[in-house]
Amino acid sequence: MNEIHLGVLIAALIVLILVSAFFSSSETALISLNRYRLRHLAKRGHGGAVRAQKLLEQPDRLIGLILLGNNFANILASSIATVIGLRVFGDSGIAVATGIMTFALLIFAEVAPKTAAAISPERIAWPAAYFFSFVMRFMSPLIRLINLLANSLLFVLGFNTRAGAVQGLSTAELQTIVRESSHHLPEQNQSLLLSVLELEQARVEDIMIPRAEIFGIDIDVPWDEVLNQLRSSPYSRIPVFHGSVEHTVGIINVRRLFAPLMDNSLTKSQLKRLLREPYYVPEGTPLTTQLLNFQTENRRSALVVDEYGDVLGMVTLEDILEEIVGDFTTDPESDVEGISRQEDGSYLLRGNVPIREINRELAIELPTQEASTLNGLIIEQLETLPTVGAVIEPDGVQIEVLSVRKRAVEMARLTFKMESGAS
Repeated sequence: MNEIHLGVLIAALIVLILVSAFFSSSETALISLNRYRLRHLAKRGHGGAVRAQKLLEQPDRLIGLILLGNNFANILASSIATVIGLRVFGDSGIAVATGIMTFALLIFAEVAPKTAAAISPERIAWPAAYFFSFVMRFMSPLIRLINLLANSLLFVLGFNTRAGAVQGLSTAELQTIVRESSHHLPEQNQSLLLSVLELEQARVEDIMIPRAEIFGIDIDVPWDEVLNQLRSSPYSRIPVFHGSVEHTVGIINVRRLFAPLMDNSLTKSQLKRLLREPYYVPEGTPLTTQLLNFQTENRRSALVVDEYGDVLGMVTLEDILEEIVGDFTTDPESDVEGISRQEDGSYLLRGNVPIREINRELAIELPTQEASTLNGLIIEQLETLPTVGAVIEPDGVQIEVLSVRKRAVEMARLTFKMESGAS
């Protein structure tokens, strides 16, 4: 190299540093790509994404190629820098060249390009994927040899390079991804996705209508009373039973009774002919499973039973959908049923309101492991039947029993506790 002009050597050194920067940034960009976005773009036929996905299917070959090019450029650049140093500074040029090259490679070939690649991986990954796909055709034999030697060493050290690192995402990880994608997703869409992901954590008993509040038709009462109940029914599908919901004989779609109800021609035998066999589901059924069951069975409501077959309550398709999209209401200003905000900032709560609904509406985290309603939570924490004036204090709130009916909480007041030391 002594015969080569100094200017040519300096130009070659600059080019080699740029080549090293290219390989460094390409490695970071390809590894930093969002795998799910990569698959999405590849399915849509994006050329760079297709090539990048194919390269990443064999990461050992890709890394081998990148490191081969990167180390070749760095070693050759160091050699040229040494020659330049000897020419310019004499015998001390080796030390000078080593110091300058360490600083130059660190800044211009490592830190700066890798940081840029981590910030905008796609801008670098797509062009790099075209280049590496082309070069891999010619360098494949050498890369295979390098990988064979490297994998043999890893095998000796106890690493199984043939084991695929297939990793799925848990529900919690998916929730984190959705929350961190807020700048890409509208708030409403983000809320819907999170509600769907949280659906599997809830059971039918968490949202069911308690047995005592099921609206149904007792066909053993006088017929005129039955007709009045049918005409004033707030629901389209209601259970029909003898005496109590435990003896349900079927589910009636009130819409099918409009004509005979209007002309007063409906008879008990006609009502029984229109009944559909009741549909029962066991307690503990996840809402995701029940949603699919409703679709499979072509049903919109079900009676929830315990392990002894006793009816606990009723769950409807609308109840599950409200867990996803929120309460269906025509008045966005109205209070959620059973939850009423007071002027002093406290909330009046009915005892039968589901805890999940309270948590969702008030953005708090009352425990739901053992109890599904506010009444159940109060009894659980008191470890006795509730009385007026009884108070429980879950994390961050105070709940006082205001009224009791039939040994159950009828109404309670929830107040947010002031944090200690708050001004």
